Amino acid sequence: MLHQPLNAPTSVGVGVSYLKDARDAVADLVTQIDLREVCFAMVLIPEGSDLPALAAELDRQMPGLPVFGCTTAGQITPRGYETEALQVLAFPKRHFRCASMLIKPLKPLSIKKIAADARRHDAQFQRTADWDRLALIFADGLSKQEDMLVTALEQGLGDMPVFGGSAGNGLNFRETFVLHGGEFHTNAALLLFLETDLAFTGLGFDHFLPTDKQMVVTHAIPEERLVLEINGAPAAVEYARLVGVPVDQLSPQVFAENPVLVRNHHNYHVRAIQEAPGAHALSFLSAIDDGLLLTLGRGKEILRTLETGLDVRSPAGNPPDFILGFDCVLRKLEIEQKQLSGAVSEIFRDRRVLGFNTYGEQHCGVHVNQTFVGVAFFEPRKRDLH
Repeated sequence: MLHQPLNAPTSVGVGVSYLKDARDAVADLVTQIDLREVCFAMVLIPEGSDLPALAAELDRQMPGLPVFGCTTAGQITPRGYETEALQVLAFPKRHFRCASMLIKPLKPLSIKKIAADARRHDAQFQRTADWDRLALIFADGLSKQEDMLVTALEQGLGDMPVFGGSAGNGLNFRETFVLHGGEFHTNAALLLFLETDLAFTGLGFDHFLPTDKQMVVTHAIPEERLVLEINGAPAAVEYARLVGVPVDQLSPQVFAENPVLVRNHHNYHVRAIQEAPGAHALSFLSAIDDGLLLTLGRGKEILRTLETGLDVRSPAGNPPDFILGFDCVLRKLEIEQKQLSGAVSEIFRDRRVLGFNTYGEQHCGVHVNQTFVGVAFFEPRKRDLH
């Protein structure tokens, strides 16, 4: 059983298991949370898990409890960054109500239908006086549909804040899953409507600044998020030239430290490169198109930007009870490359961050990469007023 730290959150239960057998792992989780008090559970699953066995054991050992979740590219537990932890977050009835919607298939995707379905589910979710709403979205991280998905949700849900992360599966980029209704689904997304008496605020930040090195996408296959040419040259060759790395040495670590940025009004968002497949193409984790202007980014001090970004307070000046975090796996790769994992884990522990590493993040109606997105939950507002 995990030894809970002294500063454990009070408004969410946490269980972590490192056991490989599904039955033993779920039994381990169940000993760490009080199922009688739980509204719903969120399970964050490490690479290599036996998904059918895990689904069956969650259903058997948590009977009648709504259990949602996804596969991940790493977990953020009470210890900080981990890669082999099966984690459950147990949201208590005293602070949360929940409704869910499975969006399947994601390809082909109908913005109009998803918007209408989300609007209908929200309307059917009975409102509680003086509680506020938010939505969480967990999408198949290899569907290449998250950009249109968040557009659909913004159309359907209007002013409701939506936060999320794309499901991952370590660094193998082959198949990802979301958990809904006792089954794991690929080519799907899980939408959770939450109602809470806790005060909350959204977070979203990266640690990159634009440089003066710009490039134009001159040949792309948008539906595959594939760029064949940049500045009229083979995409991987031109990118490698701009970052000063031989093309045959391009790797996830190089992509993590040398991201490309896209300007949206006054803000820059990361369009992360996934890999360099085939004959010098570049595969991206976000939307890409012919004529898109890309700017090479350079990193700021990652620890300082993390501490600053997580330094949020309630109106009464109190720190969060916990932060639900969606942190891009490319950030984790860069942090590991710089041997900063211990320092980052310490910051996460201190700020009570719980969540997972993603293949992409959703925030303010935009799908982004190499970004930390989260929701900071505070004590209920009525307590803040005393």
